[in-house]
Amino acid sequence: MTYPTPTSLLDVNLQPGKPPILRVEATSDAVRWAAEHRSALRAFVAEHGSLLVRGLALRDAAETEAVFRQLGSLMTEREAFAPRRRYAEGVYSASKWPPNEHMCVHHELSYRLEPPGLILFACLVASTAGGETPVADSPNVLNALPADLVERFERVGWLLIRNYNGDIGASVADAFGADDRRAVEGYCHANAIQFEWQPNGGLRTWQRRSAVVRHPRTGQRCWFNQIAFLNEWTDPELREYLVDVYGEDGLPFNTRFGNGDPIGADVIQVIDEVYEKNTARERWQSGDLFLVDNIRTAHGRESFDGPREVLVAMTDAVHLGDCSPTIEVTGG
Repeated sequence: MTYPTPTSLLDVNLQPGKPPILRVEATSDAVRWAAEHRSALRAFVAEHGSLLVRGLALRDAAETEAVFRQLGSLMTEREAFAPRRRYAEGVYSASKWPPNEHMCVHHELSYRLEPPGLILFACLVASTAGGETPVADSPNVLNALPADLVERFERVGWLLIRNYNGDIGASVADAFGADDRRAVEGYCHANAIQFEWQPNGGLRTWQRRSAVVRHPRTGQRCWFNQIAFLNEWTDPELREYLVDVYGEDGLPFNTRFGNGDPIGADVIQVIDEVYEKNTARERWQSGDLFLVDNIRTAHGRESFDGPREVLVAMTDAVHLGDCSPTIEVTGG
């Protein structure tokens, strides 16, 4: 199925190893352009999973926010795994993550009951080297994973365990929008999150989710989770340090099979290898706009040198209950 491309746009460039790239004619009004072409852009992303728009020359946060608002219904982030700068309501910086570390491919907030359906990125300042936002097609990843591993995750789901320690990752206030215990507990109860307050005032949470879902619009089966990104074996050297500091039960993040069984380094390696074989990349240029279907397409971030300013908006909340989850959520 194809969708009409507005006559003011150049043809979409579809090349192996790269996301679809649409070069647009220079415009002095990116906001008006986004409003005029919203339907065509979203239709293309619905078919292909992502689209990098080059030529809009986005200049600042105010203009970017206005473009974002033309393209989707912006969400307030909850349950963030890392802190962000907030530019405006629903408009954030990319996650604060060490620039020398690769951020594994994942689906944003896949552990939420209402994750974003569409992610919008805008690059205001491109890094001097690296810093790409790689993307991977989720149905292809699912088909390439070992069938027995997929079957196990479909049967038991995956478990995310978090320890909010005030040092690494988002704080309780950043994640839940409040640090009042009653408000945090109310959120956890409402969102199927099991929790336990620690003697030192920290918070530990558990949430069990489906690892495979169906896209709410297309019905495609998608590998949808953050199993490999937030696991203790994502970075073995970092794990050794964190275990020394916090102990094995106090790691800021960890993932397990949904029945609580550990996920070994071998499983993480298999998932990462499949992601890499199905990943597309393109260097950012300042002014770029990138639309990513968050259910269909996983994304990550490469290490980089120099300054890098990428703005993010999470839009169009999807209810996981509408995605044919393979397990019943538990927690809270």
